[in-house]
Amino acid sequence: MTFNASPPDSVNLPDGFVPLLRQNWALDPGLIGPQPTMNAAETMPLNVLGNPLQECGCDPMTGWFRDGSCRTDAADLGRHSVCCVVNEQFLSYSKAQGNDLTTPMPAYDFPGLKPGDHWCVCAARWLEAYQDGMAPPVRLEACEDSALAIIPLELLQGHAAAA
Repeated sequence: MTFNASPPDSVNLPDGFVPLLRQNWALDPGLIGPQPTMNAAETMPLNVLGNPLQECGCDPMTGWFRDGSCRTDAADLGRHSVCCVVNEQFLSYSKAQGNDLTTPMPAYDFPGLKPGDHWCVCAARWLEAYQDGMAPPVRLEACEDSALAIIPLELLQGHAAAA
């Protein structure tokens, strides 16, 4: 069953932001993004380091599929592929951008996030936060490789969470 993205997972980037991404990172304007690379031996998506994708977090349950993984598919236009360790700075930033991740939303079985929670964030939202100096740490082993279509690996590595 596919989880239908709705608040708090909606992507509401400012007008003109996606073209800016395409210009800055040389993305093909028609590109929705690569599908997760499947490791034939393990039939699992790969992370940004080329290894099997690890779980991001289950308390609260995260991911496009709400299975704890930052794996995506073509229906996930926001590409919830970046596993973050959210902090107060990012939560405040996200709320100011119109995506309140702290307020519980029982209708969506969403308890609200607090600093230290692990959450699958849209790749474009993480990049926007990075450009504004507000990007949270990431767990590289839990970031799906499809994030690399939007975010250079070097940026993610520079924000790797302490093990």
